[in-house]
Amino acid sequence: MVKTFKEKVITHKEFEIIPITELVRKCISQSGITEGLVFVITAHTSSGIMVNENLPCLMTDIEETLERLVPLDHDYAHSHFLLSYGATGGNAPGHLKSMLCGNHTVMVIENGKLECGKAQDVYFAEFDGPQTRNIFIQVQGE
Repeated sequence: MVKTFKEKVITHKEFEIIPITELVRKCISQSGITEGLVFVITAHTSSGIMVNENLPCLMTDIEETLERLVPLDHDYAHSHFLLSYGATGGNAPGHLKSMLCGNHTVMVIENGKLECGKAQDVYFAEFDGPQTRNIFIQVQGE
């Protein structure tokens, strides 16, 4: 059996990490699936899906590391006029941070519950906000 949920995430800052573990758990519960996998996928190329510990200091480290690797003030090719768009693309850092972070995760469902490590949580990562974003949560199994 497969159940797919399309959920909205509203972001309020250019860079934001939003916990979505409870949303994933809700979708698993609503699916009725007790054994299988859950796929969490962002529908946007300047956002990401992460699994990590829920510690404020770690969130700061993630943000600072991504900023060091992909600084906002670099002269990116995507920051120039794009004939194919007919406009200036100004969100290259968001695309590159998304590429580093990844756009999905897959996790196990056992006995109707999301199997996470003791300190693991699922996050939506915004790299080009604020925006309204779509994520897909697909639950597969029996």
